[in-house]
Amino acid sequence: MEEKRYLTFALTKGRLASKTLSLLEEIGITCEEMKDKDSRKLIFVNEELKLKFFLAKGPDVPTYVEYGAADIGVVGKDELLEEGRRVYEVLDLGFGKCRMCVCGPAKAKKLLQHHEMIRVASKYPVIAKDYFYNKKHQTVDIIKLNGSVELGPIVGLSDVIVDIVETGSTLRENGLEVLEEICPLSARMIVNRVSMQMENQRIKEIIVKLRTRLAQQNGV
Repeated sequence: MEEKRYLTFALTKGRLASKTLSLLEEIGITCEEMKDKDSRKLIFVNEELKLKFFLAKGPDVPTYVEYGAADIGVVGKDELLEEGRRVYEVLDLGFGKCRMCVCGPAKAKKLLQHHEMIRVASKYPVIAKDYFYNKKHQTVDIIKLNGSVELGPIVGLSDVIVDIVETGSTLRENGLEVLEEICPLSARMIVNRVSMQMENQRIKEIIVKLRTRLAQQNGV
């Protein structure tokens, strides 16, 4: 009998990973090694279920999955849109909810309405470009930032920003507001295209169990 190969999960570090692991536990998938906060391991294994897990930065998760280093990944929709990797998006996990928005001072609203040439600062240049060029048909100068993009309009680097908004409190504290909403975001489960064919039964079983559990949580 052919020995079962390991299925590998790439999880986004931080809150998404802990919420994913809690959800997986509810359907009987555990990884005790990951509960050791002092562990220096990079790969965590559940020998019994033939599963491996590793943590990665959000933008890297779709890359690991596309190239087959991971069979399954859990990542924010923002990273999927920005990275544009060739993976299957199979499930909206419903947590990590927030919005991708155009934000700035109130006076910038008229610049968006009149389709003027403006400067846009963002950690997400692909999403920003797609929104302004393909949906609004507005020519913009996009500036890529890696840190606190809220600084952009405050110091005069940009007219507006494109960023994730959860509560909006940081915006309000800095005299900025949501001017336009681009799209809703949440955690998504993605699968490698080859893995979906080679390990179809095992992966589909996990997806079905998760879908059922999520429906129960939502009272459906």
